[in-house]
Amino acid sequence: MKQGEKGLSVWHLTMLALGTVVGGSFFLGTSVAIRAAGPSVILAYVIGGILVYFILSALSEMTVASPAAGSFRTYTEQAFGKGAGFTVGWVYWTGLVLAMSSEATAASILLRGWFPRLPLGLLGAAIIIAVTLLNLLGAARLSRLESGLAAFKLLAIAGFILIAVSIAAGLWSGGQQNAGVQVLQGQTWMPGGIAGIAGSMLMVMFTYAGFEVLGLAASEAGNPGVTIPKAIRYTLVLLVGLYISAIVALFLLLPAAAVSEQVSPFVTALSRFGLGWAGNVMNVVLVSAILSTMLASVFGLGRMLRSLAEEGHTPAWMRDRTDIPYRGILISGGAMLAGLGLGMLLPQGVYLFLVSSEGFSLLFSYLIIMASHYRLRKRHGSPLTARHGLRGYPYTSWLAIAGLLVILASMPLIPGQGGGLAAGITLVVFFAAVYAAGRLRRRAGGQRRVPKPQLLVPAARAQMEAGEEPGTSSGEHR
Repeated sequence: MKQGEKGLSVWHLTMLALGTVVGGSFFLGTSVAIRAAGPSVILAYVIGGILVYFILSALSEMTVASPAAGSFRTYTEQAFGKGAGFTVGWVYWTGLVLAMSSEATAASILLRGWFPRLPLGLLGAAIIIAVTLLNLLGAARLSRLESGLAAFKLLAIAGFILIAVSIAAGLWSGGQQNAGVQVLQGQTWMPGGIAGIAGSMLMVMFTYAGFEVLGLAASEAGNPGVTIPKAIRYTLVLLVGLYISAIVALFLLLPAAAVSEQVSPFVTALSRFGLGWAGNVMNVVLVSAILSTMLASVFGLGRMLRSLAEEGHTPAWMRDRTDIPYRGILISGGAMLAGLGLGMLLPQGVYLFLVSSEGFSLLFSYLIIMASHYRLRKRHGSPLTARHGLRGYPYTSWLAIAGLLVILASMPLIPGQGGGLAAGITLVVFFAAVYAAGRLRRRAGGQRRVPKPQLLVPAARAQMEAGEEPGTSSGEHR
């Protein structure tokens, strides 16, 4: 961002993060977690919220110390070297590209209910092209559009909570079903025991996923030392508060045994009380949720690719020299179109195997965030910033890392997720091998070694600037 520009505000950043996080995985995927854990899924959401707090606190500390367009990829490189940064960046980018091509297909299926004559592939391509072109408008304009879509989704969740409470309090007539606290009391709290809660954690974390876009947007924020921590705090409070309130409200209307994995639990709950129109409304919410998630994801994809290019981890022609990463955005959009095409050309099993890597890619990124923070802070010998540090370090770091490892290890125990773990590990091995091959080729060519980047905390930056030779300005640095 050019000096003097105002940049993204706390509101814009918060809505950008919520726009990425609150998607179809919550409105539809929650049913999978409920089937696994029953009402105790509320506890799973609390545990997930605590994990997200640890991850966001670690990311905030590193971001305030050294705002970087590559965010966690850059910090991984600073902590573990260029090979780790290369691998994490490409695994994240590839997993998210495949996921967004799948999301475009999901949105196309919903839209075809209203436009049955349009081919599925044409609708999916139109969606991808639209979200790509909108990202070319820049962060400021995109954030305004994203704020509107995010607000619509949040209002939909808040509206459900209000309707559920009204029905439970007897203020809403319709249907002969029981509603209220007695519905929750009449259920087995932990039908699957601890194993049920563990089995639900993967889907719960998926519903929280996407908040890392805050770090990727840090370089375009106004006064990131102030705006990023505030945006993280607001995102966390709104997200965890709304999610848990919505799940509690759901159980006031609907027993866990009545939840179907094929239908949104919110639609099922409202339909029980004569609100059949909820299905149509939910389709509108789902389409807007998917589009909002795709918009924010392409924002992150473009900036991740720019970060990779700036470190020499891509062909030179991919490097952007403008504030808006036009090439990164266009290449990401083109890759999403290719992913959409793969879904139509490859056998369904092969395509699903590839797409399932998304869950691993996100959880792997969160694990790397915690590991990088732990190593950088240990190397520094103290918090990276005077404020906004991770509380309880190193114990909270160990707890978060252990929790994420357990969730990753549980993937094969959940139907349909074993392939995700295998696909994700395949991506990690593939990109690690690509980097190793490139390094060997550079050594054979006699290229000089590039020094490992160092994390510059504010005190270190000030010391370096004070030691600059007269006549050297900060504008001469990249």
